Amino acid sequence: MDYVIEMLNITKEFPGIIANDNITLQLEKGEIHALLGENGAGKSTLMSVLFGMYQPEKGTIKVKGKEVQIKGPLDANDLGIGMVHQHFKLVHNFTVLQNIVLGIEDTKHGILRMEDARKKVVALSEKYSLLVDPDALISDITVGMQQRVEILKMLYRDNDILIFDEPTAVLTPQEIDELMQIMRDLKAEGKSILFITHKLNEIKAVADRCSVLRRGKYIGTVNVEDTDKEAMSEMMVGRKVNLTVDKGEAKPTDVVLEVENLTVKATREGHTKNLVNDVSFKVRKGEIVCIAGIDGNGQTELVHAITGLDSISDGKVILNGEDVSKKSIRYKNTHGMSHIPEDRHKHGLVLDYNLAYNLVLQQYFEKEFNNHGFIRNDKVNEYADLLIEQFDIRSGQGKETITRSMSGGNQQKAIVAREIKKNPDVMLAVQPTRGLDVGAIEYIHRQLVKQRDEGCAILLVSLELEEVMNLSDRILVIFEGSIVADLNPKEVTVQELGLYMAGAMQDKTHALQGTAHAKQDKQEEGAQDEK
Repeated sequence: MDYVIEMLNITKEFPGIIANDNITLQLEKGEIHALLGENGAGKSTLMSVLFGMYQPEKGTIKVKGKEVQIKGPLDANDLGIGMVHQHFKLVHNFTVLQNIVLGIEDTKHGILRMEDARKKVVALSEKYSLLVDPDALISDITVGMQQRVEILKMLYRDNDILIFDEPTAVLTPQEIDELMQIMRDLKAEGKSILFITHKLNEIKAVADRCSVLRRGKYIGTVNVEDTDKEAMSEMMVGRKVNLTVDKGEAKPTDVVLEVENLTVKATREGHTKNLVNDVSFKVRKGEIVCIAGIDGNGQTELVHAITGLDSISDGKVILNGEDVSKKSIRYKNTHGMSHIPEDRHKHGLVLDYNLAYNLVLQQYFEKEFNNHGFIRNDKVNEYADLLIEQFDIRSGQGKETITRSMSGGNQQKAIVAREIKKNPDVMLAVQPTRGLDVGAIEYIHRQLVKQRDEGCAILLVSLELEEVMNLSDRILVIFEGSIVADLNPKEVTVQELGLYMAGAMQDKTHALQGTAHAKQDKQEEGAQDEK
């Protein structure tokens, strides 16, 4: 067999954990080979070993049949190995062309010579349909375009072994389709691709073979054509996983959260556009309303304004009929609002506290946990044990575990447990499953639907279109800080939703938004009549 990469019996350890435990991975020439596994399974670590960012404790690496030592990314590049990282490695105030040649610039007498580089970049971008303006600044182009720049960086260096680490996490459906086609074209050229992903649909779309890792160990390699998604997810998680969301019809009743003409102005000098522009909507008990949009279109600022993490420039936030626009975050928390934040480390947890304290962060001052200003640790521990069992939060030392040392999925479960257990009237769930594996996603989706069915109003913010389509009862599309569409998930396709998100179907939507508000008011009248 003609292998271009052989990673044989690789072991990589970090303090207290074996990230890669005796893993063997073999990449054939001219194939797309997917690497699948839960959070913390060791996929990115293994690829970082191949790219020279980590040195393994044990094992050997062969490139094109020869044993090699890869001491750093420059060694990897010399061997023809390139990598597109999950978080792009681009200099934002450089142009596309400057980023592509960075590190292997052509100079004469100390002066940069860019003419030949420009010709090569233009030729490559035309050959692979990676059309990007070489003179555009990275800060001015979309995330999808930035990814094309990363791919061009590899092609410019004549890399023929390409590693893609979670390449679709921040792309629209159209950009994902384009990337899949680019990968097929690269394969047709004889390139060999290693492709890390959580998304089984993408593996089915482009991969030839798939290797599965679980908890740092190699589980097996399968031919993608002969293996269904259910079998791959079972290999990955170790049990059967329900890949569709089971939920009945929504039965919305009273309005819990009302946002009226909310505006958030830009604080940075030179920015004149509002970050959130005159946004109005309502969320009722017993429904999941999803705000869908491409990252960076104002959803973060909108949620921060509603929850109180940032101030409102104009408009109102009404919770259970009360204007809470000027109220404190604690007031909103104790009056029926829960928030699963987008950035779990920055806004969700105190990483150096133990798990028990993180589970009472918003209630430690209540009588149950507090006696004349002193925390009742016995009650805190009792409560923590209850949540750990109920929400299956896994950690090395239970409630005593320092939260920083827990896996991302279990940190997320801790936040979900804390926010749900407060029995909120409205829950803002922002990217609740970002970066989680299918097992953890299935669990969190089930919890959100259960909350909805128990009468909670849920405002979901998600970049994952599958999640948007599966969970929502209504979809509000945000584009450049404005709500441009109010859609029924049963009546819209993923492709149409992607076009709304990219602003391509905006013109139709202003009329649509008016009818949506009228439709919503009618539904409310109907709900009142039923009562």
